Amino acid sequence: MSSLDLNLITTFIALYETQSVTTAAQRLFVTQPSVSYALAKLREQFDDALFVRNRLGMQPTRLATQLYGGFKEASRCIDSVVGEARKFEPEHSQRQFRLALSDLGEMALLPRLMEHLGSLAPNIELEVVPLEIDQVGTWLNDGHIDAAICSRKLSETGMASHVLMKERYVCLLDAAHPRIGETMNMQQFLAEPHVQVTRTSGHGMAEEALQRLGVERRIKLRLPHFSVLPRLIPGTELLVILPSQIAESFCEMPLHGQLKTLELPFDVPAFEVTLHWHSRSNQSTALSWFLRQVRIGLGSTANSGDQSVVVD
Repeated sequence: MSSLDLNLITTFIALYETQSVTTAAQRLFVTQPSVSYALAKLREQFDDALFVRNRLGMQPTRLATQLYGGFKEASRCIDSVVGEARKFEPEHSQRQFRLALSDLGEMALLPRLMEHLGSLAPNIELEVVPLEIDQVGTWLNDGHIDAAICSRKLSETGMASHVLMKERYVCLLDAAHPRIGETMNMQQFLAEPHVQVTRTSGHGMAEEALQRLGVERRIKLRLPHFSVLPRLIPGTELLVILPSQIAESFCEMPLHGQLKTLELPFDVPAFEVTLHWHSRSNQSTALSWFLRQVRIGLGSTANSGDQSVVVD
């Protein structure tokens, strides 16, 4: 096989990770016909379809899956060498960084982070990837994202972390709930209808605590995100469990009905909101700068000084 154009490898990686010609073109800042042309060249080079369109998008073939790991590692090595060869200047850089966040993270942390980054590096691009807690370790290892912020520890080898803040869970409900006043016992809690947000967001500790107690809530609605809650809860009898800071911010919103927070009638451990990244990122000037600015921009109130931890 003749030598392979590095641009084709970049296109292959973008197609594999996005499974979409349109999204791959947007990531690469090229036109869709350019991506389609590159895919045609790749198919010719490897005598394989590589990506087959179905209702889920451009699904990789077996050969494409085999090629991805090697291509991704080669691309990462090239990016590292080039990045170290060039002086990273935040005030002039147009580099893109990718950060995985839950919708709660977007609401509570993203405004502060964008303000901080904008003051130092007005031309950089931040792409937020919806958090899938079970995929974070794989994404970081594969280089699909540069960092993630979540409330769970990662056990994969090579992961590094830094605690940004400590949090706890509370119950959010309508301020004029007909049966629950300023306090709530377990009997009241279990008697009311609940909203449950899926665990892919990384917030499943309260559910685990209830399972240990051997009790079940009466689930009325299951949601993939928290962001609709401020407009969903007012005027209803629904209860929902969520972190205290975002719950308090929901209570301060100008809504059609007031909300309130109450302490949970059972014990749920406090948790840490943690920034995660792969330890190899410390070798990149640009990524080290980005990770440092995330820590600074979000306060890192839980720690004084840099207390990052690497999983061996």
